[in-house]
Amino acid sequence: MPERTTLADLNGRPHAEVFETRRPRTVRLQLDADERVPRHTHEGTNVVLHLLAGRLELTLDDETHALEAGELIRFSGDREVSPYAVEPSTAIVVFAPTESGTP
Repeated sequence: MPERTTLADLNGRPHAEVFETRRPRTVRLQLDADERVPRHTHEGTNVVLHLLAGRLELTLDDETHALEAGELIRFSGDREVSPYAVEPSTAIVVFAPTESGTP
């Protein structure tokens, strides 16, 4: 049976689990202006981030990517990532396990 929800029904900041089934894990990321998530990794996954609203500066290792609402970016979860909200921002992030990954 499919799982269905709306962004308005999600609780939790800055991350809210979108679906009860966590494979692939899907979260809503919501950041206030000038808010940053510290550098971290999501080993064993490929990450797809869809910026729904706002503007983000997404640091991947030593590269910074400017994202605007409507843009998507895909990257290896083995990279160090740190999103920074230039303005209030909301994104959906999907963590798809790699063939050898366990998450």
